[in-house]
Formats: sequence, structure tokens, C-alpha cells
Amino acid sequence: MASVSAPVSAAHRRADRSLADRHAGYVAEIERIIDATYRVIERTGNVDPTMRDILREAQLSTPAFYRHFRSKDELFVMLLDDGRRRLASSIARRMTRETTGAGKLRAWISAVLAQARDATVSARTRPFVASIDRLVERYPAEHRVSEQLLLDQLADVITNSPDLVSADALADANAIYQLAFGALAWHLRNRSSPRPADIDHLVDFATRALTTGSLPATKSSATKSSATKSSATKPNGGTT
Repeated sequence: MASVSAPVSAAHRRADRSLADRHAGYVAEIERIIDATYRVIERTGNVDPTMRDILREAQLSTPAFYRHFRSKDELFVMLLDDGRRRLASSIARRMTRETTGAGKLRAWISAVLAQARDATVSARTRPFVASIDRLVERYPAEHRVSEQLLLDQLADVITNSPDLVSADALADANAIYQLAFGALAWHLRNRSSPRPADIDHLVDFATRALTTGSLPATKSSATKSSATKSSATKPNGGTT
């Protein structure tokens, strides 16, 4: 005879409904805080808006904010994480349209720098460039998780693309990451937009590094080369 499960009590049903209602209310509050933060940033151009301005825009109280975040920095690191995850999803879609490693590499770099070409996106991204050092120091684990998503995309392309050559895919991915995000940060700080030629130059630079198959000179060989060049230079600056 099949067993019959015990019926859920009215108290449990009421509690589940109350929790669902509370969850929906909390989600709505968090969304209001997020939307208000972006609106304040876009309207004022302030890269470090005050909590007071954010809550006034959201029409929420200070206790409502602290129900969800321990500080403004915790709000910012959540927004940074969300932005990186959205970027990773956008990059993944772009990559599916490419058939070569070089094409996927171009898609990744172009998507990163595109954040400085769109006025709305650049306004929303600029505050995180201004506060990134503070956020990384206070929330290193959260920073690493979302950063690793983007690094893994690059490393996967480098590792699995026959047209790209690398002795250390993760190290090369990190170098390209630093180049692309360094260029993005420069444009955001200077409120400039990268030209297509700027993007092409960075893409071509990274692609050449991964398609030549050549290894960088070792420290000893570089020193030897420098010494040879120095010995061939006359004191007056001329060469033999």
C-alpha cells in the first residue's frame, strides 16, 4: 500500500506565503536601490555618490538599506560583480559568432572597450574604475570570483584555438586582461571614447603575440644583448 505523505499544516502554508511575500518585497527594495544608484551617477556625474543621495532617489529609509547591505562599498562590489557577469555573457554571445581563436580574441577585447564607447554604459562603469582599489582591498574574494569569469573566457580561447600559440594560457590571458581593462580605465577617467583604430591596434598587438609562436627573450639573453650593444657604442654616442 502506497504511503500517504502528511498534509502540510495551515501554519506552514501561511509561513511559506509570508516568506515569499517578504522575499518579493526585499527583491523590490534592492532593485530600487540599484536603479537609484545608477540614476544618481548618470544625472550628477558623481563617481562616488553619497548614501543619502541614493536613498533619497530610491525613496527608501536608512534601515531599508542596511537590511540588504552593510555599507555603500558592499553595494558597489555587488554592482561590479553584476556588471562583470553581464559583460561575460555579452562576450560569450559575441564569441559564438566567431570561428577562429583570433576572431574570439577580437570579440573579447572589443566588448571590453565598447564600455567606453556607449555614454550610458561608460557613466555607469566610471565609478567602479574610481573605487576599484578600495573595493578590491575590502572585498578581495568577491573581486576575484567575477574577475576570474573573464580571465577563464580568455584562457579557454587561448588553450583551445589551434591558430593561437601559448606556453602559459592563464598568464597570457592575464596580460591581455590587464591591457584591455587598463585601456578601458584610461578612457573612462579621461571621459574619452576609443576609436576603432585604437581597438584594432590593441587587438592586433595581442593577436600577434599569440600567433608568432616566438618566446620572449630570457633575462640572461636580454642582458647579454644589452651588453653587446653597449660595447659596440662609442663614448660619443656613435656606433662602430
